[in-house]
Amino acid sequence: MRAAAGGARTAALALLLGALHWAPARGEEYDYYGWQAEPLHGRSYSKPPQCLDIPADLPLCHTVGYKRMRLPNLLEHESLAEVKQQASSWLPLLAKRCHSDTQVFLCFWLVSEEACTPSGSWNSNPLTNCPPTPPHFLSSVTKICAQCEMEHSADGLMEQMCSSDFVVKMRIKEIKIENGDRKLIGAQKKKKLLKPGPLKRKDTKRLVLHMKNGAGCPCPQLDSLAGSFLVMGRKVDGQLLLMAVYRWDKKNKEMKFAVKFMFSYPCSLYYPFFYGAAEPH
Repeated sequence: MRAAAGGARTAALALLLGALHWAPARGEEYDYYGWQAEPLHGRSYSKPPQCLDIPADLPLCHTVGYKRMRLPNLLEHESLAEVKQQASSWLPLLAKRCHSDTQVFLCFWLVSEEACTPSGSWNSNPLTNCPPTPPHFLSSVTKICAQCEMEHSADGLMEQMCSSDFVVKMRIKEIKIENGDRKLIGAQKKKKLLKPGPLKRKDTKRLVLHMKNGAGCPCPQLDSLAGSFLVMGRKVDGQLLLMAVYRWDKKNKEMKFAVKFMFSYPCSLYYPFFYGAAEPH
């Protein structure tokens, strides 16, 4: 199997995790668990803070070692749909097993339990005084939209396909901006379902992909809508969320290899939804 090459985000976070090499192996002993935040100073969210169970369809963090999470989380995601979309984009990194505590580190940001336990130490009223943003080093890891960071190897592409519910070759008719997201609206007939997954007839009749938090970040692949695109996504609460987008390049040997052999690739146990996907004929 060809060697995997991580994208910019994966490489950056791998370096960050490498800095933890000399730290104790137990996740709860890391310094970031003791990080103290300043009060929110009146910051408000559209929904009241809440604690809830980590859902089973959040494979990145469902087995992290605790059962409760809070919203908004440390990355300011206010809905489970946002958390699921962002968590899925990190599954390929977790599958590479580059560090024993990768899962602990990622889930600390995505599904923190601190304010949902009696020992939460941020403030006497933790649900209203939790840190709104992570330290500056994490916010600088990714500059372009997360969905637009590209894998350049067949293995990397197939890892992304494993972590996605569906894979489609399509043309994009137009892009709209709505509530901080980009909406990719597909052309009516110019599409090919490479991995249908949970897509229903009504989904494909007018294919609309939601690129969460994509209105304000650059995405070089979408600078021009000419030609076809290879898109990957997940269906969450009836909405199709974009996970990755590539310009279709029939001369790209890595892309051709990934598409041809995606159903032969040994997906990690972190991708239970891959198995049982309908193989195209």
